[in-house]
Amino acid sequence: MATTDLERQLRDADLRVTRPRIAVLAAVRDHPHADTDTLLRAARRQLGEVSTQAVYDVLRALATAGLVRRIEPAGSVPRYETRTDDNHHHVVCRRCGAIADVDCAVGDTPCLVASDAGGYLVDEAEVTFWGLCPACQRHGKQRTHAAGRSGARRTSTPRST
Repeated sequence: MATTDLERQLRDADLRVTRPRIAVLAAVRDHPHADTDTLLRAARRQLGEVSTQAVYDVLRALATAGLVRRIEPAGSVPRYETRTDDNHHHVVCRRCGAIADVDCAVGDTPCLVASDAGGYLVDEAEVTFWGLCPACQRHGKQRTHAAGRSGARRTSTPRST
């Protein structure tokens, strides 16, 4: 996607086009599921200099405008992605923290139909699958305890993907 496409996305979302916004949006596009530190480094590579607060502000504006989605798997720092046009889910590796997208198993947003929503109008569901990524499976390094569904938190810092 060219810079002009990013500029158009910003304008279509009624956001002012600025160099930091273009750099951060490009970084999220190029590094799906990346944390803020990774996006900050990518933006600095492109711009030379940008403050940490500016990147946080841009991420907040992009998320509010619906151009990026913020996800926060249990025990992880916030991550960002540009795939915002559907209600997909994620699978997280318990060992290394890698994250991948997972489409709904039965098609178009069936997970939005709750058995009893308690009067809420549901517009999004967040499902996180946990397991071992292919690389960690190849290395045969299984974790000895379960996390995720039991409410246990990860204690190591996941790496960016």
